Amino acid sequence: MGIMSDSKRFHRIIMDYDGGERPDYDEVAVEDSITLFVNGMRIATLIASPSKMRELCIGYLISEGVVSAFDEIQTVKIDKTKMEAYITVTSFDQVELWHEVRSSGCIGVKWWTNEEVEVMSDARFEKEAIRRSLLYLDTHTRRRTHGVHTAALFDAQGELLSQAVDVGRHSAIDKVIGAHAGNDFSQTFLLSSGRQPAGMVLKAARAGIPLIVSKAAPISTGVEAALQAGVTLICFASERQFAVYTHEERLM
Repeated sequence: MGIMSDSKRFHRIIMDYDGGERPDYDEVAVEDSITLFVNGMRIATLIASPSKMRELCIGYLISEGVVSAFDEIQTVKIDKTKMEAYITVTSFDQVELWHEVRSSGCIGVKWWTNEEVEVMSDARFEKEAIRRSLLYLDTHTRRRTHGVHTAALFDAQGELLSQAVDVGRHSAIDKVIGAHAGNDFSQTFLLSSGRQPAGMVLKAARAGIPLIVSKAAPISTGVEAALQAGVTLICFASERQFAVYTHEERLM
């Protein structure tokens, strides 16, 4: 299957409870998958919207800790027919260790509590920049389908650096990180439409992003991970107010 649009049109019938009905069409979010091979090892199959697959794969390697820096990625080849990504990195031993930990399922173990991730940033953020960023949660695909998550990356002044929509909140973040890979993340902040457990928070932390803003709720593990990693976590963000859970000292 090749690269497709993030939405597809389907016929539907709108039925009223009083017996009325009418034919209609609806734009539905498209879900696809791509399998990642790193140095010949199959490490994951990602379920995602079919756009920006290269950015997705690069962002995934960074945000999941497969590589510690963008320059460890040597080559990226996307086979659009098979929906497979073939990637070579310099730190193969690290990939083997990562794969062993993730594939074990980590049942009963908070594996992230033993991971040394610390965001080093002197960035400060104005509340007005955070408020303006919320406008980017509204996208054409979201309005058409109501079935996607949005993520966006901004500089410290609130200027948009990258934006992505995806059926998965995790994949949306991977795409915006991948789109900015190779640049400095320490003066940026991440906007997400999804809830914030540890897995989401640590994606930003591994990239070096010091601030996360979400319109949704935090999860206890997300707050704990943000405290540990030095990430400022904002949730329930609206045009009227937001809630800061960790490291509020970064806010002006």
